[in-house]
Amino acid sequence: MSGEGTRSRVRRSDRLDRDESTDEADGGGPGDAEGAPEGRRRAEKGRRGSGGGAQGRSSRRAPKSAKRRVLRWSACVLAVLILGTGGAGYLYYEYLNSNIKKEDLTLGDKQMADHKANAAGQTPLNILLIGSDARDSKANQKLGGAKETFGAPPLADVQMLLHLSADRTNLSVISMPRDTMLKMPKCTAPDGEVFPASTGDVQTNESLGRGGPGCTVATWYELTGIRIDHFMMIDFAGVVSMADAIGGVPVCVDANIHSRSSDGKGSGLKLEKGTTSIQGEQALQWLRTRYGFEDNTDLGRAKAQHQYMNSMVRQLRKGTKLTDPAKLMNLAEAATAALTVDKGLDTVKKLYDLAEEFKKVPTKRITMSTMPNVYGTGSNNGRVYPKAGDAEQLFRMVRDDVPLDGKASKRKKPEEPKDPSAPVGEIAVSVRNGTATDALGPASGRAGDVAGQLKTAGFGRTTIDSGNVTGATRTGILYPSADLEGDAQAVAKALGIPLAQVKRSTDVSGISLAVGADWREDGAYPVSKGTEKTPESAGALNGEEEGACMKVNPNYTW
Repeated sequence: MSGEGTRSRVRRSDRLDRDESTDEADGGGPGDAEGAPEGRRRAEKGRRGSGGGAQGRSSRRAPKSAKRRVLRWSACVLAVLILGTGGAGYLYYEYLNSNIKKEDLTLGDKQMADHKANAAGQTPLNILLIGSDARDSKANQKLGGAKETFGAPPLADVQMLLHLSADRTNLSVISMPRDTMLKMPKCTAPDGEVFPASTGDVQTNESLGRGGPGCTVATWYELTGIRIDHFMMIDFAGVVSMADAIGGVPVCVDANIHSRSSDGKGSGLKLEKGTTSIQGEQALQWLRTRYGFEDNTDLGRAKAQHQYMNSMVRQLRKGTKLTDPAKLMNLAEAATAALTVDKGLDTVKKLYDLAEEFKKVPTKRITMSTMPNVYGTGSNNGRVYPKAGDAEQLFRMVRDDVPLDGKASKRKKPEEPKDPSAPVGEIAVSVRNGTATDALGPASGRAGDVAGQLKTAGFGRTTIDSGNVTGATRTGILYPSADLEGDAQAVAKALGIPLAQVKRSTDVSGISLAVGADWREDGAYPVSKGTEKTPESAGALNGEEEGACMKVNPNYTW
């Protein structure tokens, strides 16, 4: 292990934003340096012990027998050194593994749908990044928060979904503002405590307090229908330690900024106009700032986080930060100590393998976006809601593995069914009205309207199922067996419904079409009009855009 003798200078924090009043206080300094693990000390001792001997030997040629003894002795010493170093490496690996905290992937009661592989057998990867504002340690309390928040349930104030395409050519990121109002699903905590589904809208960051990160995963799935494979959660102190280990990351503001108001609001971030390299606590301040960016809302903060992440990726890929083995070890220790992950990412090897998958994506194919949203009114003034149409279009693109940068990908279209469809006139289809939502009843006549479209297309054996009005978030087609897959896909093609929304299910005895809440209006299925284009309201930012600069709110300049 190169650099084993180097002591880590990264603070070993216990474990990113409860918002914006006096809770964004300035933090403290770095903690004490950590000693090297026992295995590393042994390896270092072994290296020191093997360094002598050669310089003190006589220059006279030794007899053959003595030469053989020297060779045998050298071979034995080399074997001991290799085994000793290998043992140190193993102990250090286990030490890093023990740093990682693990939780259940989902605490919801709904099973997430499987990925649909492309023709090459590849599937995408979806990882949810969660920034916790936990005030559960001295380090986190020192870095931000009014005393009354200490020990309170943590909030998931940063939520970003990373979508790695099936062919590994592109990466899409969707941020959900922490002020988003939505319905919470039922979650059962690891200790057995049950959190019932919410009857009204709840702010999305409260999901973390309903049993842990697994409930945040369940909430995302409930809203988006996107299968989530893994999550990674980090808190204030973790951000600081990792930002220190990575080193400076350049960010830009279009004016001098000081995120601090007369009543104590703000993160404390103070920068001059232009580009500045930030790290450690200053990086945390940047990531937490909302008072001072744009309109002082969580939307501006999300943009700042996107700028930081893109810049960090560019810095890491230059390789200038991590050529020193000691810095690599610092980053490894900081990352493993800072992260809480699902049990599918519970070792350093699994995290490394995941990083190798992400490295396949060129920087120019990374796209950061924010969930399209609209502001609430009345008692929810200042809160945001998913923007009808645009938000679902963005979610659909991720579900269907469509790149957000608008460039063609190598993804394959779903394979045609092995069993071809029957003549449309012979295909029996049952249509039901599933347009009801928690806030709205079923849209009148929708099943009849869609059934009429099918009959016009030649599906003469179409009927209406009036007995089932269970709501469906999005329109879908179910079929019970492989011999009906071609028929079900023929129905989807006739209506312009994406084939990814055609699924096999044992819950039906024939082809069943549920008209979902995404098709409450008359006319063609909505996404058939939108093509594969990222909505402008998503504020997409390309990973190679080095000229990005945050707009400073005039009330927070100096």
